[in-house]
Amino acid sequence: MPGRTDEADRRFMAAAIRYSRRHLGLTGTNPSVATLIVADDGGGPAVVGRGITSLGGRPHAEPQAIAEAGERARGATAYVTLEPCAHHGRTPPCAEALVTAGIARVVGAAADPDHRVSGRGYAILRKAGIEVVEGVLADAAADLMRGYLTRSVKKRPQVILKLALSADAKIGLEGAGQVPITAAIARSQVHAMRAEADAILVGIGTALADDPSLTCRLPGLEARSPVRIVIDRKMRLPLDSALVQTARQVPVLVTAAGDMQERRGPLTAAGVGFIAAEVHEDHIALPELLEDLAERGYATLLVEGGAFTAEAFLAEELVDRIVLFTGPEKIGPRGIAAPVDPDHIPAGFSLHRQAVFGADGYFEYVRNG
Repeated sequence: MPGRTDEADRRFMAAAIRYSRRHLGLTGTNPSVATLIVADDGGGPAVVGRGITSLGGRPHAEPQAIAEAGERARGATAYVTLEPCAHHGRTPPCAEALVTAGIARVVGAAADPDHRVSGRGYAILRKAGIEVVEGVLADAAADLMRGYLTRSVKKRPQVILKLALSADAKIGLEGAGQVPITAAIARSQVHAMRAEADAILVGIGTALADDPSLTCRLPGLEARSPVRIVIDRKMRLPLDSALVQTARQVPVLVTAAGDMQERRGPLTAAGVGFIAAEVHEDHIALPELLEDLAERGYATLLVEGGAFTAEAFLAEELVDRIVLFTGPEKIGPRGIAAPVDPDHIPAGFSLHRQAVFGADGYFEYVRNG
């Protein structure tokens, strides 16, 4: 790409990408984008302005960073994790705001597939004589905003399948409800994933067997609990379940097939919402459900169980990322077999990262392409 790049560019872009993570799952239909403005007043380059997409999606990162930098933005470099927007909405394009602020150089990371932006933001900058460097740490930036990119291109949310597996590749014990598999650190990681997701989904089987809350319970992040969705073909979700009992605090959506409308009344009275669903071979049609979720603005969907639901998403090739937490203990022959494990990953996925949390393991796989 035109323009020079160096280690300082990668360092400041890495900082911008880390900063963008703060508002994951909180920016509505817009991605969580960060902008850093860096100036050198003689003592070496330093950040003079920071911006991140605001809660709900507005304002964007660039005007916030410009406002913080003030006159120091003139002649400075702006690091943007996504190409600056080029279209007029309620506010002028961010690319024009950078021009007006007197920015001399823009370093960008991920490309924006939105036809109103793609290439046009950079064109505005170049036309104004601003040096533009594209694609710096593009993969790292895109990895964090994969939900937005998937929704833009595939018209459905990014689907992350999360499972906790015992040492003998089981996800639970038949008839025993929730069975502890991993320790506190791994469980905290799951809650952090919830805080960054737009919605969590389980099947009615898991809702009945485990009576989960599906909220984020990390101290200080409780308010970041995402929407909770239950695939419930027959609308069997009990009124005394943890999900229904907390529906007025954290939204709950239940799939509503056309032949089950008469069962909505009691759940509606309890504060539960519904999402209309098509039925295929007596099961909720998942591709159509995901399209509807995308239309509602959901970009990242965390699928937490159970085996039947996980297998259904895998069979439809709707999973973009597989996250496996593995514990050190075996469950035994009465355990429920996991649909995937580190030794049996579906074709088309590659190991993205792995880690160890005490005695627990972490494996993350992403779909190629």
